Amino acid sequence: MAQQILTLEQFISLNQPTFPGGVGALTGLLSQIGLIGKFLAHDLRRAGLLDILGTTGETNVQGEAVKKLDEIANETFVRVLQQSGLICALASEEMEKPIILSRDGAQGSYMVLFDPLDGSSNTDVNMPLGSIFSIVRNQRPDQPLSERDLVRKGTEQVVAGYLLFGASTMLVYTVGQGVHGFTLEPGIGEYLLSHKAITMPARGKVYAANEGNYQKWPGGTQKYFDYLKVKDKATGRPYSGRYSGCLVADVHRMLLGGGIYLYPGELDKPEGKLRLLYEANPLAWVVEQAGGRASTGTLRILDVEAKQLHQRVPLIIGSADDVLEAESFIQGRRM
Repeated sequence: MAQQILTLEQFISLNQPTFPGGVGALTGLLSQIGLIGKFLAHDLRRAGLLDILGTTGETNVQGEAVKKLDEIANETFVRVLQQSGLICALASEEMEKPIILSRDGAQGSYMVLFDPLDGSSNTDVNMPLGSIFSIVRNQRPDQPLSERDLVRKGTEQVVAGYLLFGASTMLVYTVGQGVHGFTLEPGIGEYLLSHKAITMPARGKVYAANEGNYQKWPGGTQKYFDYLKVKDKATGRPYSGRYSGCLVADVHRMLLGGGIYLYPGELDKPEGKLRLLYEANPLAWVVEQAGGRASTGTLRILDVEAKQLHQRVPLIIGSADDVLEAESFIQGRRM
């Protein structure tokens, strides 16, 4: 029997998930994210033919060189979401300050935090790229909005997910009732359900990390990586290394096949590199909803107290048993 073909909108309508503001609001939000994915996929397919690769000569709020596609992606997110009528505020990894669309929250009930182009170092070499989004609800609609309203714990997210730009374009999301993946069919311009109710294996056989930083890591982290490379049939070691330079692509691999991704804290930078609100929180919720685990090495990511818009955090994410094992080394419970 042929599998039923469902678009993103049809799937939401048929499954009627519990959502603040109703199914219509959820459909509208995800449709706008999907539209952004279509625009970016179109730009990325033509990237090698246009003068949009390389850097702009500017640096973002993180002190990193801004690539041209970063700028284009950020502008696309802002333009589409501003016009949606559902959003009252936006915050991006690429912008120092959030954009407050309506001081009194009248325009919409939701606020979106996003990394417009994850893995931008891959843009010049035709490697995978992604976008990450986190949506929270405005909890004070009767009060003037400010930056602090966007600084929220991961447990307060109402939608989280990512876009993946690779051999195909995918939209993966959760609203706290499982994780579902949709693949863009460019011939009809629709996202079709391709991965329903994704479940991560409890343990994988691969790891992803920038091992060029090995000498910067604390001893417990180093010991865990050494452990992964020791041959031991009973535990499925050694693990295979699979690091793309794109967080979305690496986490997506773990989501479907199991394994562990690590961007740990360093001796001189214990706070880590990745951003809590734009990267760690949304991916942590997605992975947890698929049965996985996400940690700083000592604390569940979704329990980290958010204090700043561009706050950084270490990230250990993937199959539950793998992350628990990594935590035992990082916390010094295993030698």
